[in-house]
Amino acid sequence: MLLFSIDTNDADQRLDKFLRKLMPNASLSEIYKMNRTGKVKVNGKKEKDNARLLEGDEVRIFLPTDVWEVYQRHVQKNTSSVWRIDLRKYILFEDAECIILNKPAGINVHPGDHKTHEISLIEQVNDMFADTSSSHTFRPSLVHRIDRETSGAIIIARTKQALVWFLDALQSGKIQKTYHAIVVGIPEKKRDTIRKRLTRIEWAKDEAKVKIDPEKWQEAITHYRVVQEFERYALLECQIETGRTHQIRVHLASLGTPIVGDKLYGSRTENAFAKKYYDIHRHLLHARELAFVHPITHTSLTISAPYPEDFQGFLDTLQHEKKTIKK
Repeated sequence: MLLFSIDTNDADQRLDKFLRKLMPNASLSEIYKMNRTGKVKVNGKKEKDNARLLEGDEVRIFLPTDVWEVYQRHVQKNTSSVWRIDLRKYILFEDAECIILNKPAGINVHPGDHKTHEISLIEQVNDMFADTSSSHTFRPSLVHRIDRETSGAIIIARTKQALVWFLDALQSGKIQKTYHAIVVGIPEKKRDTIRKRLTRIEWAKDEAKVKIDPEKWQEAITHYRVVQEFERYALLECQIETGRTHQIRVHLASLGTPIVGDKLYGSRTENAFAKKYYDIHRHLLHARELAFVHPITHTSLTISAPYPEDFQGFLDTLQHEKKTIKK
């Protein structure tokens, strides 16, 4: 017999959903049969599959050890040749409720499709904190997402309470997200707001490509300002009111100033030039800063993410070239 005490992170979910998370290798029909035949009891009684679990409830599962091990064992990916990162090097902030990471470019934040064995950022986070969670079913969860080739600050909730709070704050615009981008060219206006609707049109290079369409989808709002100008490029700061797919990338490209290295919305010629002369292999967009109120302590936090090596190196080179030209 196995005993599970329901805490805050496990409460307020259906019994069948709880059992499915506990036993990922058991089918739903097997879960229903266990419950129907009395192999699962809540506080000593049989409950319906859709019964809501409350904090303090005790769930008992009556299964032979060998059957339980088969049902609850997670299928392991072949990770012998995939890229894992030392997450400790990228932690910007950490406490019992959340983690803020400075995500490196080149890694998906969430699992990809069945065609890849890549270990996503959130899977690596879950592996790292697997032994520290008191919950039976809740695992660290992404609050928001950033593109694979985008670097920078990202929030991961460590408790269900924090996740609910962060998602509500995100929806109501209470999390301020600031991005930095190096673009080809210099916008005519040094500071402006872009309000252009976006719609998804196709898949390209394993990404969903987006375009501006005044009639469709949802409004996207990006505020930008020029931080620094160079002969051929500019460093921009962007704050977004909405979090649409590829929003900043599409909006900046619509001004005629695409992000350096952007394979979907940039110029092939400019990308080839940046690759050849500056060794740039991805789009130079960086989630620079997050500002929010902590879900439990209610203190105001502003977390800044240092530039990665390629971004900082490119900026240093441009600044050096600018000084050389002035001389």
